[in-house]
Amino acid sequence: MKLASLAAGIALALGLFTDALAEEPIVIHVGYAAIGVDNRPYSEGTSAATARAGEYLEKEFANDPNIKIEWTFFKGAGPAVNEGFANDQLDFAYQGDLPSLIGRATGLKTKYLLASGARKPLYLAAAKASGIKRIEDLKGRKIALQRGTNGHLAAIKVLAAHGLNERDVQVVNLDSAGTVAALTSKDIDAAFGDTQLINLAAKGAADIIYTTKGDDPRFGRNAGVIGRQAFIEAHPEITQRVVDAFVKAAKWSSDEPNRPALFELWHKSGTPVPILEEYFSNDTLAYRNSPLIDDLLVSQYKEQAVKGKEFGLIRRDVDLNGWFEPKYLNSAIERLGLKDFWQSYGADGKPHAS
Repeated sequence: MKLASLAAGIALALGLFTDALAEEPIVIHVGYAAIGVDNRPYSEGTSAATARAGEYLEKEFANDPNIKIEWTFFKGAGPAVNEGFANDQLDFAYQGDLPSLIGRATGLKTKYLLASGARKPLYLAAAKASGIKRIEDLKGRKIALQRGTNGHLAAIKVLAAHGLNERDVQVVNLDSAGTVAALTSKDIDAAFGDTQLINLAAKGAADIIYTTKGDDPRFGRNAGVIGRQAFIEAHPEITQRVVDAFVKAAKWSSDEPNRPALFELWHKSGTPVPILEEYFSNDTLAYRNSPLIDDLLVSQYKEQAVKGKEFGLIRRDVDLNGWFEPKYLNSAIERLGLKDFWQSYGADGKPHAS
């Protein structure tokens, strides 16, 4: 009798323990390789920024009390995101091409799930009275960029196209806030960046002397939503719903009638709406916010991997086989009726036939 009672007690305890495990909440940790003005936990210019500001993931799991969303914005940008993945502190993240390739080269187990912020332009601003009028004038001058980011690689490619390399300039490693301060005080001569430089120029504190917009598309920057492989394998259904949410954000961000509302939403980051209007001028929203993993995107990541190693930013070859995982994206596009919504492009940069 005692044995039977003991067995029943153990069974009951195990059952309660199992129920407790089943009800234990899952926290989905989402990282973002940027941060807003004055460290605001928002960003701009990408569908992932829309997903955050519009609470798309939170709405997707609103009826699941045991699933929580936690966002982290990184002042240290892409390299800091890699640290988060390496320490299993992130499940998904928005990240630029160079740092995600560095992570891949160093053995981080991640999957590329969808594009976000692909085809982003890069800007070059010069301090007032610096005498810098063209890229060739940068030789020997003090230039700011943020090392290890996709802007870093893009800047080096731009320099190379104009007969310069990284050793021909004095590189100062600064984040966005540091760049703004240094350029304003003229502690540096020029800087590579994006909206923060457009904003400085609008205030008359610097001059934009070059942008990749309208230049060779290979000089631009790409980014996407990356997932931790262990989380994806353990929670494929949750992963699908996360991707669904990002695709819904990309769709809304790509609709031209939403342009004014989109820029107002991104203004949560602290970036003024007129600056966002300039940043997206002459570009369709669908072109900049497409989530597609098309031949153009894959070819550009392959080129970035080669160029990254060539310029000494990546120390080893990057194996991209099996890294791109489009099945969740394709499923979302099919179920949401978006099969023909975005234009896909070939590796040559030309649109694929419908």
